[in-house]
Amino acid sequence: MLAPGSPGSTGWWSVLVFLAVLVAYLPALSGGFIWDDSGHVTRADLRSLSGLFRIWFEFGATQQYYPVLHSAFWLEHLVWGDSTVAYHLLNVLLHASAAGLFGRLLRGLTVPGAWLAALLFALHPVCVESVAWISEEKNTLSTVFYLAAALAYLRFVDRPEARAYLLATALFGLALLTKTVTATLPAALVVVFWWQRGRLAWRRDVLPLVPWFVLAAVSGLVTAHFERALIGAEGAAFDLSGVQRGLLAGRVFWFYLGQLAWPADLIFIYPRWTVDAAQAGQWLFPLGALALLAGLFWWQRRQRGPLAAALLFGGALFPVLGFVNVYPFVFSFVADHFQYLASLPVFALAGAGLTRLSARLPRWGALAGAVGVLGGLGALTWRQTGGYRDSTTLFETTLARNPDCWMAHHNLAVILAGEGRFEAALSHQQAALHLNPDYAPAENNLGDDFLQLNRVAEALPHLERAVKLQPNYAVAHCSLGLALARSDRTGEALRHFAEAVRLNPAYAEAELNWGLGLMLTGHFPESVPHFEQALRLNPDSVDAQHTYGRALASQGRWAAAIVHFREALRLAPDFGDAHLQLALALRQVGQEQEAREHLLEAQRLRAAP
Repeated sequence: MLAPGSPGSTGWWSVLVFLAVLVAYLPALSGGFIWDDSGHVTRADLRSLSGLFRIWFEFGATQQYYPVLHSAFWLEHLVWGDSTVAYHLLNVLLHASAAGLFGRLLRGLTVPGAWLAALLFALHPVCVESVAWISEEKNTLSTVFYLAAALAYLRFVDRPEARAYLLATALFGLALLTKTVTATLPAALVVVFWWQRGRLAWRRDVLPLVPWFVLAAVSGLVTAHFERALIGAEGAAFDLSGVQRGLLAGRVFWFYLGQLAWPADLIFIYPRWTVDAAQAGQWLFPLGALALLAGLFWWQRRQRGPLAAALLFGGALFPVLGFVNVYPFVFSFVADHFQYLASLPVFALAGAGLTRLSARLPRWGALAGAVGVLGGLGALTWRQTGGYRDSTTLFETTLARNPDCWMAHHNLAVILAGEGRFEAALSHQQAALHLNPDYAPAENNLGDDFLQLNRVAEALPHLERAVKLQPNYAVAHCSLGLALARSDRTGEALRHFAEAVRLNPAYAEAELNWGLGLMLTGHFPESVPHFEQALRLNPDSVDAQHTYGRALASQGRWAAAIVHFREALRLAPDFGDAHLQLALALRQVGQEQEAREHLLEAQRLRAAP
């Protein structure tokens, strides 16, 4: 099954692939965290051994149930913390490893141009999204396991030993637990067997893969449930009929094929298409795909490779063709990282075709052509990688190419608000709501921006609408509670803080605000448990430490209050009011000298520009 390659040549080709990837992705090493990286780089509450246990055995502890991926992130954070250089370097090396394994696999299958195909995969800019985005380690790592499992299984076919089969199955299991798209591997192996022999034998080609098909089916069902139940892949954005999903699948197929053939205008978030069966032009996509398959089926009597490549490409794309819901469909039906794995058979076919074509050219012409193609792809990859430098660059670049991307407007507004640029954030949130009027987070964030600018009357309608649009949105209840409290409607505010905590019992800010609301209405003893819970949930909250101290001081519990004022100042040494409150508490316990020092510091900070 696997033809023995020359170890020496394989080694040199692998080195070339690694060097090419490192050079092309050099700009990625200076990139930072972007968008949802915080949902993948291990959270503080998961960084212990008990956190690792939760990653494996608590559904919902991580954004998706990919325990091998999140265990890898857990180990990486343990080794290098929040070093973005290390995360990026690892992802680049994983991509290079995947390309090297791809070359070895094709070489073993005696596919012409095996290493050319590997270099096309290594340098093609459509892979940038998977390599330069830390979260997409799920793609690079799962593909390494996928290709390693394929190599191990083909060796098992050559030498049917239980040990070899178990190794291949273990690698396939690791791939599934890293990203479920690898569930297509057993079907891909069946296609490979058909391509090699022109027919299939049940006992030889299919029966040993039956356990793999079962694992793949279970994994797919679990992931589909997570996408719907926990991530939110349901609702109006996913209300597509069977006909619409068929139209979408045909368009998605041609879109991805086109991006591989001509990667001239890659975008982080592509425009979201309107799928309309009444438009005759949209029927051309699925009809064209079916015509292509029919033509390749007819041609397979002469050459099976093109049909095999098409089946492998379409099969690997099946999870994102539109027949099942995946959350990113809210923004767009296509994304570059969706075809990272699916692109492999296309590169294999291209490598074989270009190799056969080059055989008709002079040696120098073939070499110049290969260098030109690979150099051009590498240059495009270098340029594309620069767009992933940081979140601001990413979303500004997205808006330059897709001005109607409401998600980019929304995320850019969040970034600007985080930098304290609330006026600038307003225009982007308003643009997001203009493009997507029923997006509750944008309504909430717009209201919050108005709150930060002390424009409470303007904030209230947006926060009320956010709660109306999404009644189970804990953050919106908390924000609305703040606005109501600042409008002297504290009783109503308390109900919304309580609702936020009910919806999310781990919501530290809602507990803090609930306690503040009680304290403002004179219910000091009732406020204390909420401050205590807020600190249990977030011990590093300056506001919780300071406010809890004030609640304790109001009850004359000076010694306990001093502890929390000191902790607030440890976390924020220039917090003027904490210095003042600590000074007042210290006086109550007779520590006049230290009280005077903190009082002077409070006065200095107040006078500072």
